[in-house]
Amino acid sequence: MNRITPLSQALVLGVLIFVISSCSKDPIRPSIGPVDPPPGDSSSYTTGFFIVNEGNFNWGNASVTYVDNETGTPYQHIFQQANNRPLGDVAQSMKVMNNRGYIVVNASNRVEVVDLTDFKIIKSIDGFNSPRYIEFVDSTKAYVTNLYKDISVVDLRTLTITKTIKTPEWTEGMVKYNQYMFLTCIGTFSEPSSKRKAKLLILDTETDVIVDSIQTATEPVGIVIDKKLKLWVLCSGGWDGFSAPVLIRVNPDLRQVEKAFSFPGTDIPSRLNINPTGDTIYYLQNGIFQMPVTAAQLPSQPLISSGGHLFYGLAIHPIDGTIYASDAIDYVQDGIAFQFSSSNGILIHTWETGRIPGSFCFSETRNRKSIN
Repeated sequence: MNRITPLSQALVLGVLIFVISSCSKDPIRPSIGPVDPPPGDSSSYTTGFFIVNEGNFNWGNASVTYVDNETGTPYQHIFQQANNRPLGDVAQSMKVMNNRGYIVVNASNRVEVVDLTDFKIIKSIDGFNSPRYIEFVDSTKAYVTNLYKDISVVDLRTLTITKTIKTPEWTEGMVKYNQYMFLTCIGTFSEPSSKRKAKLLILDTETDVIVDSIQTATEPVGIVIDKKLKLWVLCSGGWDGFSAPVLIRVNPDLRQVEKAFSFPGTDIPSRLNINPTGDTIYYLQNGIFQMPVTAAQLPSQPLISSGGHLFYGLAIHPIDGTIYASDAIDYVQDGIAFQFSSSNGILIHTWETGRIPGSFCFSETRNRKSIN
C-alpha cells in the first residue's frame, strides 16, 4: 500500500512552499470547525495529554486536541479557543517544561509558548527556518531543529533565540546524553537521498559547538536512548526509496555504530519510540511493531495490525507505557487517536482529533489509571 510518511509530508511541504508562494491565487481553505469550550477545571490541562494536529499545508488549520484523563473527554481547537486565533500552519510537535507548552509550528516558522493553566500564549517565538522539534537542555535552554538549515538555541527565561548553530543541513530528532545532544542530520534538503550525507551530530551543550559526528544509514528520522544508555536510530532509507531502511544501535561513548537491523518489505518505518523502562522499542511500519532492545532480529509481525487504519502518529505514555497512535484517514477528514495496551495490543480507547494528528504530548506527572 502506498503511504505518505511524516518525512515525505515534510518534503512535500518544502517543495510546496516555493510553488505556492509563486502563485497569485490562495488555495481554498476549509473552515476550522467548531471550537470546544475549555474543561470545567482549567488545571486539568496539567493532568491530561495533547494531540498535535498538523493540519493541511498552507491552509492554516493546525490545531491541538486536549484529552482529560479523568473523564476521557476530548476538547478540540483548544489553542484557538484560548487565544481567539488559529494556531497556524502545520503544527509539527509539542513538549512541556515547567508548566509551559512549547508548540512547534513548522510552516509558520515559530514556536508558540502557552501556559498550561489556561493555554493562553505567553509568547510567540519567531525567527526559525521551518522548525521541527524542540528538546530541553535544562530549565533555561533548549535546542530547536530546522528543516532547511541551522540549529536554534532558545533561552527559556526570555523566550528568545539567542544563538544559531550553523549547519547547512536538515536536522530532525534529538536525545541528550551527559553534556551532549545527539541530533539526527538527514542532509541537505535540496539534494536527493542518494547524495545526502546522513549522520548524527554531536553537540556540546555547554559550548553550543558541534564537536563530532557519526555516519548513519540514509535518512535518520528518529532517535531514542535505552536503559543501557545505547542510542537507537531509525533510518528510513530515503523518502524516494534510495536504500533499504535500517535500525541502528550506537554506542554514545565510543561514538560508533554497534549493530544494524535491515528492514524487509517496501513499507517505510517511522515514529521510533521507547517505553518508560527503556527496554522496548516501538515503531510504525504499516502496523505498530514492538521490539525488545535485547532482540537478535527485527519482529516479523506487528503487535497491532493496521486493520485498514492509516497509522500516522505514535507515542508511548511516559508513565504507564500504554501505546498511543493516530489515524490520518485521508489527510482531508479529521483524524482519530487510539490508546492500546502494551502487553497485548488490545484497544483501550478511541478519540476524535483534528486534521492530520501527527504527534502526542503528555503533561501529567503522576501515575494514573488507564482511561476506560
